[in-house]
Amino acid sequence: MIERIALYAGSFDPLTNGHLDVLKASLAVADIVYAAIGIHPGKTPLFSFEERVRLIETAANAEFGHDGARIKVVAFDGLVIDAARKQGASIMIRGLRDGTDLDYEMQMAGMNETMAPELQTVFLPASPSVRTITATLVRQIASMGGDIRPFVPAAVAGALTAKFAK
Repeated sequence: MIERIALYAGSFDPLTNGHLDVLKASLAVADIVYAAIGIHPGKTPLFSFEERVRLIETAANAEFGHDGARIKVVAFDGLVIDAARKQGASIMIRGLRDGTDLDYEMQMAGMNETMAPELQTVFLPASPSVRTITATLVRQIASMGGDIRPFVPAAVAGALTAKFAK
């Protein structure tokens, strides 16, 4: 049997319940899912790469039990199609919250298809309960001392609280 490998790229800074929702759906279409953390030299993330890896792994294991082991975390710093090829992926996962996401993601999928026709982009709609969550808003709420627990896994809530307590 051929193993279905997917790549789900993002900054995951921080991992949100929306990201977890897409990861859960990804596990239904792929045997292995790579959560690929984009590393951009010009950007300073709130959480280091190592912290994000730990938070994704902790949340995936807590949320998905033994299926959490099917999620692997890697870094990439170039084109997402190159990251997908490097991991042996044939599927690129993209989460959609709304029509604005769809418009942008359709453009990106078209460009990626031209450059890498062997890769299939799969759009996964976010569940209604997580559609409004963005990592940017979570960081803003946390920085102002707000309660971010409804929007992120428990491990991430703890890490955010600690990060902004400093």
